[in-house]
Amino acid sequence: MTFCIITHVPHCYSENNYFGYAPYVHEMNIWLKNVDKVIIVAPLKKYPITPIHQSYNHDNIQFIEVPDFSLTSFKAILKTIIVVPIIFFRILKAMSSSNHLHLRCPGNMGLLGSFAQIFFPSKTKTAKYAGNWDAESKQPLSYRIQKSILSNTFLTKKMSVLVYGEWNNQTKNIKPFFTATYRESEKEILKPKDFSETINFLFVGTLVKGKQPLYAIKLIEQLKLKGKNVQLSIYGNGSENNVLQEYINNNSLNGFVSLKGTADKETMKKIYQDSHFLILPSKSEGWPKVVAEAMFFGCLPIATKVSCVPNMLDNGNRGILLIEEINSDVCQIEELLSNQELYNSKIKAAINWSRNFTIDKFEDEIKKLLA
Repeated sequence: MTFCIITHVPHCYSENNYFGYAPYVHEMNIWLKNVDKVIIVAPLKKYPITPIHQSYNHDNIQFIEVPDFSLTSFKAILKTIIVVPIIFFRILKAMSSSNHLHLRCPGNMGLLGSFAQIFFPSKTKTAKYAGNWDAESKQPLSYRIQKSILSNTFLTKKMSVLVYGEWNNQTKNIKPFFTATYRESEKEILKPKDFSETINFLFVGTLVKGKQPLYAIKLIEQLKLKGKNVQLSIYGNGSENNVLQEYINNNSLNGFVSLKGTADKETMKKIYQDSHFLILPSKSEGWPKVVAEAMFFGCLPIATKVSCVPNMLDNGNRGILLIEEINSDVCQIEELLSNQELYNSKIKAAINWSRNFTIDKFEDEIKKLLA
């Protein structure tokens, strides 16, 4: 089988390998175990290879380079007008040489790919929509166009569209899906946690405004003011690093709030096990892997009601759903801290749910899609 990937993810060619953003490539390598040849249509750039990048594990890759494009400025729009026909032709050529078409959405390349796949109604296809599938959410026009095309069974024949969460009134080609970090073999018996000593909170993710790490800090600040023995460890890096550190310094929070930088997978497993809560007050998500990872190791999520998060948390039975009103959210957390039995029941439910979604199961589901 020749498997064609249309993606906006920037790639780099180094040491006879193609590299990309590690979580994306890690997932694609699972798909590629089942194919003979892969054609990748994507932007190709020069950048230093760091731990956040990973190479494809396949010995038969054809890479078709396309220019990156956007609509963020007048100059960018002019460039887009010129390069889009070139990109579209290259996508069509790649698709015509392939047996299975795979779109990575949402994104500019996903938008072009969703139009191009219309010309190949007899080929089997999958589209991975890694963003928020909620029809009520506010999203860019290009995202709404992609969702409209992907949901149209006349325009997307023989396609399975993989989305995060379960949504009402969907066309038959929309398939609720998931992603995974851990294997069956990584399941461990976990020690119970109580609130008799320091209560450990985590924030894990890119430190950008959209993830709202500052709101996580303010929640812990308020809990501390109310006399709770709490601390917050923040794992990740990003453009908000200096803003967060400045807030910590200016408000004398250094004794119980700290920026830890990044940590590898094995280290994070131990951190989740030693922590009581994960806070993710994000403005937008697809399937937030850190939520499922924390649950897997008995760390209860506190997260905003975005995308499929309410589904993941069973509307609060497996965690706490933030409403982004500081006093109300602090009260929710306080109520749970005063009820050890309720906390234990939520932890049990969270562990049982998250451990249904392992890499082993993910591999099995991918095989079915490619059969």
